[in-house]
Amino acid sequence: MGAGPEERRQVVRAAVLGQPVSHSRSPAIHNAGYAAAGLRDWSYTAIECGTDELAGLVAGLGTDWAGLSLTMPLKEVALTVAAMVDPFAAAIGAANTLVRRAYGWHAYNTDAPGMVRALLEAGVARTPALAVLGGGGTARAAIAAAAALSADVTLYTRRPEAYEELLPVAAALDVDLAHAPWDSLAGCTAFPVVISTVPKGAADSLAVADWSGRPVVFDAIYEPWPTPLAAAAQAAGCAIVSGLDLLLWQAVDQFELFTEVKAPVDAMRAALRPA
Repeated sequence: MGAGPEERRQVVRAAVLGQPVSHSRSPAIHNAGYAAAGLRDWSYTAIECGTDELAGLVAGLGTDWAGLSLTMPLKEVALTVAAMVDPFAAAIGAANTLVRRAYGWHAYNTDAPGMVRALLEAGVARTPALAVLGGGGTARAAIAAAAALSADVTLYTRRPEAYEELLPVAAALDVDLAHAPWDSLAGCTAFPVVISTVPKGAADSLAVADWSGRPVVFDAIYEPWPTPLAAAAQAAGCAIVSGLDLLLWQAVDQFELFTEVKAPVDAMRAALRPA
């Protein structure tokens, strides 16, 4: 007896890679999008992967793999495993997306446009300056978002050398980048927009900061939520943008890159409601 249609169907695969990655909401978002778009053959999972493992893992993926989402700590090393890098991702120096093309894997960055769309939803169309906390891959995307908003950036980092590492990114994107030491972190509340890209717990001191100026606060963390930073800023009347907002909008662009199908944004947003 021949195989039925369900047996013959080849699954098209995608996944989020990172370390840790078990908490990721990306599978829920993407799989909801596939279902809403009628892409019954598509499947999206999560795979634990560190920086030293990425090249081997990507090289071993079969042709049934269409795309990969990359989270910490893989966004910078992702550029080294791609056959081609989108100029925007190259300028940022980080990629959160790998898409299989005929010539190999193509690296993109959808974090930066995702940040811009999330900030636009919060009412930020332009701003003269913003504060960015942290110096990793997501901070690179924040600098690119600042370029789109015509904003200067003051970077707060725990490692002074992180500022030097990000100067070429700012120069490539024509962003004026200043540095502030981590022990002056409370000063970030004076900026009209604050974007925190640091890991859980790193910015908890801002729970007792003065948020009376009511900046828009974008905290890229989404679990656990709210963070002490976000809770304090919200209590003071600040508009809050969460990591879930970023997760949605960067995933919308990834969905369209992977599938070449218009993303069902409402269905993908609904998948985040339990969170």
